[in-house]
Amino acid sequence: MTLYDSRPEPSAASSANPLRVLVADDQELVRAGFRLILEASGFAVVGEAADGAQALSLAAAERPDVVLMDIRMPVLDGLEATRQLTAAGDGPKVVILTTFDLDDYVYEALRAGASGFLLKDAPRADLVAAVRVAAAGDALLAPSVTRRLIEAFARRPAEAAPAPSRLASLTPRERDILLLLARGQSNTEIARALVVSEATVKTHVAHLLAKLGLRDRIQAVILAYETGAVIPGRPA
Repeated sequence: MTLYDSRPEPSAASSANPLRVLVADDQELVRAGFRLILEASGFAVVGEAADGAQALSLAAAERPDVVLMDIRMPVLDGLEATRQLTAAGDGPKVVILTTFDLDDYVYEALRAGASGFLLKDAPRADLVAAVRVAAAGDALLAPSVTRRLIEAFARRPAEAAPAPSRLASLTPRERDILLLLARGQSNTEIARALVVSEATVKTHVAHLLAKLGLRDRIQAVILAYETGAVIPGRPA
């Protein structure tokens, strides 16, 4: 199960205007490895940061499109650095990369504004895809992370009749699509389930994100669970 849109990947960028990436990790060898993979894929690595504070400083100076952000770093951790980078709404996209896939990290990283969350042992193709998807304004989660996110909500104490008032502005079809998004379905799967085209699904997704004031599909999924519109373990 994944929130990754199954449409074809865009190219990295033209050689004249490559996507700009900042790598933030407290291990020099890890940063060097990421740089090699990214530059070989046509991206421009505009800086390396050894902690969250350096990441903020370099991001302000270099204006990257995407920041690859480790979570556990000295001085300022990746979660707080992500919050500050995404607070204004016009900053770079952040993809969290970590060796840890603990539930608290997953949820907090997404709440902090991350556009993607991948484990460091993921294939290099997944890393490249994550940068491309995040730069395009979409969101990507590893399948194991999507599962843990849903399981985390399943373990939370049930609230007394949560009222999904924030969803009142959605049309019935937009609400249907939101519920399917929350179940981890891709645009292709949603189109098949609702017997519509993928283009129609993408249009509805864009409309519901705009109505709800959300940045991407991940925020939509979180909202669906937080409002009680979707309850883990209960059929849609």
